[in-house]
Amino acid sequence: MPKLLGTVVVGVLMLTAGWMVHADSSSEEAAVRAAVLDYVEGVYEVAPERIERSVHPELAKRGFARRSPDQPYREIPMTYEGLVKLAGSYNQNGHIGEEAPKEIEIYEVLDQTASIKLTAQWGIDYMHLAKYEGQWKIVNVMWQGHPPKNK
Repeated sequence: MPKLLGTVVVGVLMLTAGWMVHADSSSEEAAVRAAVLDYVEGVYEVAPERIERSVHPELAKRGFARRSPDQPYREIPMTYEGLVKLAGSYNQNGHIGEEAPKEIEIYEVLDQTASIKLTAQWGIDYMHLAKYEGQWKIVNVMWQGHPPKNK
């Protein structure tokens, strides 16, 4: 009987530990998602304070865009300061509507780092986030404008 009781106790502890890890990972995923929403909605809603809250000051961001489909891509590097400034003016005229995409695919959330894909009005951003003092911050962004649709 003591052996059976010990097995039951170990089983309950393992289930509890598994549930706690899952609960922790879903709260971490929610925190990562919130940081990415701050980033995209900071630009959409002309709210640079949301960029300041979600992006690390040593941001490394570069993207590739073109003026028209027949033009070559040009590289566009951006600093943290440049992103904050852009968020303060990019949608001032309201050209980005409420229906603008903000699709977030979370690839992986570890205890210290995370990797995601964001589809936004301007294109596709691949991001790395890291946790600093308990808060998720975007540290790397590689993006490009939407590729041409296949005909």
